Amino acid sequence: MSIQVRYFASIRELLGRSEQQIDGKDILSAADVWERAAAMPWPANALVAVNQEHARPQDPVRDGDEVAFFPPVTGG
Repeated sequence: MSIQVRYFASIRELLGRSEQQIDGKDILSAADVWERAAAMPWPANALVAVNQEHARPQDPVRDGDEVAFFPPVTGG
């Protein structure tokens, strides 16, 4: 099982990378992806998308999915 993980804006800067592939063995949710890929606590106010659709940390993730983490977006 392989999951493509992408990071945007300040989360990308925090981790020092914009993307990575992870082994999805034993991964059930977007929160599990973060835990395996980032190895640090979930950032305050971080948002997640699974296959380019907004998701919640507890939403399921499957083999071949793309999971993206990004800070809240503001603008006018």
